[in-house]
Amino acid sequence: MRRLTVVQLLPALQSGGVERSTLEIADALVRAGHRAIVVSAGGRLVPALEAAGAEHIALDIGRKSPLTFRHVRRLRALFADSGADIVHARSRLPAWVGRFALRGMPAARRPHFVTTVHGLNSPSRYSAIMAAGERVICVSDTVRAHVLRHYPSTDPAVLRTIPRGIDPAAFPFAPHPDRAARARIAALHPALGGDGPLLLLPGRGTRLKGHADALALLAALRGDGLDARLWMPGAREPGREAYIAGLERDAAQAGCADALAITPPTAAIAEAYAASDLVLQVSRKPEAFGRTVIEALSVGRPVVGWAHGGVGELLRELQPAGAVAPFDADALRRAAGAMLLQPEISQAKILQAKPATMPQRLQRYSLATMQAATLACYRELCPE
Repeated sequence: MRRLTVVQLLPALQSGGVERSTLEIADALVRAGHRAIVVSAGGRLVPALEAAGAEHIALDIGRKSPLTFRHVRRLRALFADSGADIVHARSRLPAWVGRFALRGMPAARRPHFVTTVHGLNSPSRYSAIMAAGERVICVSDTVRAHVLRHYPSTDPAVLRTIPRGIDPAAFPFAPHPDRAARARIAALHPALGGDGPLLLLPGRGTRLKGHADALALLAALRGDGLDARLWMPGAREPGREAYIAGLERDAAQAGCADALAITPPTAAIAEAYAASDLVLQVSRKPEAFGRTVIEALSVGRPVVGWAHGGVGELLRELQPAGAVAPFDADALRRAAGAMLLQPEISQAKILQAKPATMPQRLQRYSLATMQAATLACYRELCPE
């Protein structure tokens, strides 16, 4: 089959799930012998993109300003000069700019238009562009249902559900308990020491991640006699000082400040999972996908969280005991307590009593599966 040229459009290449998926697909394209071009305002991930063999074109197509549409002509020229086969938009404003650029091209030379709906954006005419691709990739069944509910004119036949994927080698199974991992974490954060269970809530420093719910759970479990500890890697970040101070005050008032560590992001997130006894996913706002659920289960750690959005979808499929009715604090306490009091049963359920079955259970959520499915989606439009 002939070599494809795929142009991906997004606001910037700083960090985040959209950016990660962009790099992963660019890498897959290059390794398959295709040409991968990414258009964005740039950012710290550009060197990694270029190291994979992809090309980067610096255009600020994600800036919310009418002036952004001045890039339409430049994009149109890029599509024509590169002989682009596919234009893949991953965000709303870049999708609009790309769509206007495509409209000005002769039909015979016009690339196919693909979008990925990465989030549960508020329905609007502005957001509708993400449902307007010749193929619309949805990162979960939750997102697919969202698109069909809010954009009923969308043809279901153009939708492709392709979940985000992880590299299982980056999140290897770890027997429980992993005392060496716990000791290394406790050496960095002494509040996490001791023999009691460790709860883990990875996530940015925003109320939407449910840090207050995790604190309430910690206090409740300690009130039940468990010497539980809580680690929140990623919550402490520049500009969120007032938010963190509020969490620390709440912890002091609840009497659990000495059992809490609120830290910057950790580069060793797989070891963080291994060191933990229970992973929390308590985002207050439904998420399109729940990557931390897949990562934790791959390592062999149980997850408990609010059963809404993509997180609820994954928990109901992969670990129903961890799916809790949203914002039911008592139910969360009971589910967490049951998993912590019988950890060997929790892990056996994750593994279905056979560690070798874990990769098959998560195969749909592997990076390789996501990459192959995306390239197959491109080939649907360019089969020859």
